This record gives sequence, C-alpha cells and structure tokens, in this order.
Amino acid sequence: MKRLRVLRRWFKRRFGIARLVCLAILVGLAALRVADPFAVEELRVRTFDGFQVIEPRVKTARPVTIIDIDEKSLAKLGQWPWPRTRVAELIDRLAAQGAIVVAFDIVFAEPDRLNPAVAADTIPNLDEDVRAKLRALPSNDRILADSLKRSRVVLGQSGFPYVLGELDKSLPVTGLAMRGEEPQPFLYDFPGLLRNIPVLEQAAAGRGLFTIKNERDGIVRRVPMIMLAQGATMPSLSFEMLRVASGSGTILTKADKAGMQSVAVSGFEVPTDRNGQVWVHFARRDPSIYVSALDVLEGRVPPEKIAQKLVLIGTSAVGLLDTKTTPVDPVMPGVEIHAQVLESVLTRTVLSQPNWAIATEFFFALILGLLVIAFAPNFGPVTLVAVGALFASALIGTSWYFYTQHRLLIDFTYPLASTMSIYLTLVFSSFVREQKQRRQIRSAFGQYLSPALIEQLAQSPEKLQLGGEEREMTIMFSDVRGFTTISESYKHDPQGLTALMNRFLTPLTNAILDRKGTIDKYMGDAIMAFWNAPLDDKQHEINACEAALDMLERIDELNQEREIEAQDGGHVYIPINVGVGLNTGVCVVGNMGSNLRFDYSVLGDSVNLASRLEGQSKEYGFPIIIGSKTAMAVKDKFAILELDFIMVKGKKEPEVIYAIAGREDTAQSERFQRLRNLTIEMLGCYRNRDWDGALAAIERGRKSDDGHALEYLYDLYEARIRLYQENPPPENWNGAFALLTK
Repeated sequence: MKRLRVLRRWFKRRFGIARLVCLAILVGLAALRVADPFAVEELRVRTFDGFQVIEPRVKTARPVTIIDIDEKSLAKLGQWPWPRTRVAELIDRLAAQGAIVVAFDIVFAEPDRLNPAVAADTIPNLDEDVRAKLRALPSNDRILADSLKRSRVVLGQSGFPYVLGELDKSLPVTGLAMRGEEPQPFLYDFPGLLRNIPVLEQAAAGRGLFTIKNERDGIVRRVPMIMLAQGATMPSLSFEMLRVASGSGTILTKADKAGMQSVAVSGFEVPTDRNGQVWVHFARRDPSIYVSALDVLEGRVPPEKIAQKLVLIGTSAVGLLDTKTTPVDPVMPGVEIHAQVLESVLTRTVLSQPNWAIATEFFFALILGLLVIAFAPNFGPVTLVAVGALFASALIGTSWYFYTQHRLLIDFTYPLASTMSIYLTLVFSSFVREQKQRRQIRSAFGQYLSPALIEQLAQSPEKLQLGGEEREMTIMFSDVRGFTTISESYKHDPQGLTALMNRFLTPLTNAILDRKGTIDKYMGDAIMAFWNAPLDDKQHEINACEAALDMLERIDELNQEREIEAQDGGHVYIPINVGVGLNTGVCVVGNMGSNLRFDYSVLGDSVNLASRLEGQSKEYGFPIIIGSKTAMAVKDKFAILELDFIMVKGKKEPEVIYAIAGREDTAQSERFQRLRNLTIEMLGCYRNRDWDGALAAIERGRKSDDGHALEYLYDLYEARIRLYQENPPPENWNGAFALLTK
C-alpha cells in the first residue's frame, strides 16, 4: 500500500493527471471518429465543400450534351409531357447526328394520353369507321419503342419511398458481377421502384436510376453509382450510360467487409465510398453544354454539339422543379449533376476518399496529440501558439495538396480538432491549478454560506475572519401556518413529510434568491433571509417585497398541484399557507461564531422586529406584514395598507405596521383605494376614541369588501373597540396596542 502511494505521488509529479486525461481524450476522439456522428461528418464534408468552392473542377473537355426541355421548348411545343411521337422524333434526330448514347432524366411511367386508341375511345360523336381506323394505328408508345430499338437509349427510373406494386421480373435488368463481398448490404435502399411502361423498358438498351439522394443538409456531394430499389440492384443513370457506351454486358462491383470500393465497366473503374457513391468533382454550371430541345427538333443544332457525345435529355425549366444544391452552385438542374458525374469519370477527375485516408487521419491525430501532451506544458504561451499554428498549417496544407494534385479527400479537421482539444485541456488544467486556493475555499464553505458570499470570499480570502459591519438591510422571516396540523397527517410517513418540506422550501428559496436575497438559515419550516449583504443592493426594500409576493404566488401554484394530487390519490388535502414578516433597519452583518465554526449572519433590533411581524401575519389576516421603514421605501411600488400601531414585547418604542396587498396594479385599483380610505378613517376614529365612528367605518368597509380580504382586521378591531367601550384606555393612551406575545 505504501509503495502504491509513493508510485501515485511520483506519477502525479512527473506525468500529471492532466496528461492522463489528455490521453483519455485522444482515445475518446478516436472512438468518436470511428462512430462518425452527424456533427463530425458535417464538419468534414463542409471542409471538402470549401475546397471545391476555392478550386472547382476545370473543364478540359465537354463529352456530354444536355438536351434541355427548357422554357422556350415548352412555350412553342406545349406543356410536358409531350406526345411520344415527338419524343421519338427527338431520339431519331439525335441518333442521326451521331449521339453515342441518349439517356432520359425522365420516366415514362404511364401510357401516352394521346395514343390513337385513347382518342377513339374518348372523342364523342366520332364516325365508327374513323374510330376503327384510329384503333388500327400503332400507338405512340409503340412508335417510341421502335425508335428506342434503332438507337442506344438508356431510360431513367426512379427510386420511390414506398412500394408501388409488384415488381415485374420479366422486364430486363442490367447484369451484375461481384469481386469480393456482396455489395447489397452497403447500398442505399429505396423501398419502391418507378419504372417506364413495359413496351419501352423492353426496347431500351439500358435502364438506370436518376434519383439523386440529397445529404442531410440538402446539398448534393455524392451520387450513388449503384443502388437497391424494391429489392433489385440497379445502376445509376450516368453509370448505365457508360456501360452502354462501352458495350459491357455487366457491371463489376468491388467490395470488402468495410464496404464498397469501386464499380467498373469495360475501360472505366470508378472509386466509390463504402455505400457505392462517387464524390462528384463539381465544375461551375456550364450553359454551353445545354441545347434546346426545340432547336434539335427544328434542325438548328451544329453537328459537333451532338456527334460522338453522351446525350442527356432533361429539363432546366423552373416549373418542372428539378433543381439541386451543390457545393459550387446553389441552384443546378438535376440533369446537369448527371452530366458532371459523366465528365468527371470520362476525364478521370473523380474525387475519392480511399480507405487509407482514415488511417492517415488517425496517424496524424495520434502523433500530434502525443507531441502536444509531451511538450506543451513546458512551452511558453508564445511558443505554444507558434507551434500550434505551424501544425495547423501543415495539416491544412497536406489536405489541400492531396485534393489539388491527386484528387484525394484527406480530412484535416479530425486531427486538428483532436490536437486542439488536447491543447485546450492542458490550458484549462493550468488555469485550474492556479484556481486551486479558490476552489478549496468554495468547497470548505459552500455548505454554510450563500453563493454570492462564497464567490466574494474566493476572490478575497482575507475576509474569512470573525466580526462584522453595520449596514442598513431588509430582513425577512417566513413561516408555514398550521404546520403542526400538516405534520400530524404524516406521523406514519416521516419521509413523506421531509419530501413535502423540500417541495415547499425549494420554491420559497428560489423566490428569495431570484430577487437578490441571501438565505441566512432554515429553522424547520421557517426561513430567515436578508438583502443588501454581502453585496450592495440599492433597492433591497423593493426586492424583498417582490420576493415575498413571489413566494405567495409559488405557494399558490404548489397548492393547486397538491390539491389535484389529493383528489387523484383520494387523501385529505391541507393547503400550505405562508406568513412573511419584513423590516428594514441598521443591522450588524458578518461572520459570527467561534474560531472553529462560524456562519455569515445578521444581528440587531431590526431583525427581532421582522421576526415579531411574521408572527402577527395570522392575527391581522394578511400574509405579508412590513415595518414602517420598509413601507415608506416601497409605498409607490406596492399596495400598502396601514394595519396598526403596536408595542412589541421587549421594545420601548411603538411601531406602525403595514400589509402588502399586492403590486402597483392593485394599488391603482378603485376597490383598493376605497378600502384603504375606509381603513384610514376607521384607524383615525379608533385612535381618537371615536368608537361609534370606528364601528361605522368598519361596517361600511365590510359592505365594500366583497372579497372579505379585511375580515380578520375588522374582527380584530371590532373586538378591541367593544373591550374599550367597557374598559376605556387611560387618558395618556396614544393608540398603540401592546402585543402580549413574541
């Protein structure tokens, strides 16, 4: 055991707990990178976006042409969909001009609504001979299918979020060969597949999915080259075009246990991520590759625009809603993204993130992290910043070099974030060591003192001494009325009583602290608090009164909850009522006690009076009773009602006491003004021995007090007056009433 303690001290002195924590952070961040949550991935891909924005792909060739169903075409030829005969004419013209492969970023999922047979069945009052001739004509779909057979055409299909119907397995599909693991577990899987009508599917040279899957932030960065749709393994539209152009019968996939590596056809092997997606190396949007469909149909397109090109037929028309967001352009037609994929593959400028990229990231993170752990605590701040900037520049420069020179995506954000986390941990550790004395003070006195005082003592430890200072302060005492009765209902459930006390003391405490008060102590169900110490509070009287009203409001909310709970539980409900006494005056405040144990507390005559006022709240029927000095300070902010002129037991001078009936809105109300005036009249008559006048004022007050808020007060004074009528006070009576109890 002794040897273990010696070893622990040696380790702490030579290596340090902070370095051990940094090693744990290094391991934890490595695990986080393996898990690759959304935030980590988002930081990485946004960095790659930045690379493409700074240096997008520069076009060295334009092997792809887009036949655009644009606004001009729609205006001249009518809304989409066009008759299939017009689409067939478009294909024939493209084939005649030497297009290598034509692909549709469109799906023909339903028969042409303009087929002759449809016209025969829908046009009214048509001669039967004409109907028969129309039915005998070939359908527009058949005409399009014949055109497809004469050309090399790839039809587009769409992945769907739900199953549309049973998959027709008699329709042709692209062949698939595999090297290594089966790719299906790693591919994106669409529940449904939207196909073209069978007559077109049978006639086409190829079929591919044009569905582009946005990433979580809505940006297109990667496009799947091969996907699952309703259980079938399908190539993308662009990759199927390459297969048809190369004359390959199948697509070859390469995968290992970590996921997909590449897809290939004759002459092309395209690296992918583990899900079969290609990182698109985007160029800026290129209007020069667009040709209007109208110009093709009207024979106005130069031959070099079509000859020996891969041709995509799609739309840039706003109304057809086929636009995407890419790293380099906020709005790009979806068909151009397919074109960008083809250009990247054909010019061999596809981006890739090889499997060894992650190993490289881990290597840099480990080496830099260990260097920082070993040497950073020994460096000065200037040297540390300079070395950190050098490391960061090296990481960013290496990542940029691989992107620009080799089209490889090597992430620098993970090793940089890992190194920065370790560096900041060491900086924080140094700060913590410097704050050790303050932490010890907070730990030692946290259970005795208010949070504000703890912080003040932590900043100025010399204040930890006995004695105090004089301050004008506002003191509060609060107590629960009838707590003995409540306690008796819990005599067989002491834990329940404890829970109840915590339940009502918590909102009362929060009300005090929220209004800048300091809790002095808890005395069973009672609370003592004060304002204007240890921190200055120029509005301590107002804050204390606000806190008292807040306490009543929070207790009302608690009582409503408890009443509902009592009804649901079938047990007796006893409401909690709180009495509050407030008084302002000069007190002595400071650390009081012995050399071994002391508390920050307050003493003085004003403290005693606050305690007596709290005890009288039940007698006068008002939950908040305040002394005259407090009342004079807050009279413009609250509804203040004078109650009595009393002589507290143990004091030689009488005190005028008041009640707080509400905030300023209550004070301005007509009802309160009327009751206050009647109370003032009643007190004036009472102190002038006009017993009949006082009783008359009480009677008028009872009639005006429809809420019975002053019922206790009127009963108290009526009883006193009856007593004085029988036994008049002495001639030198000043109107003060001597309290017989504390």
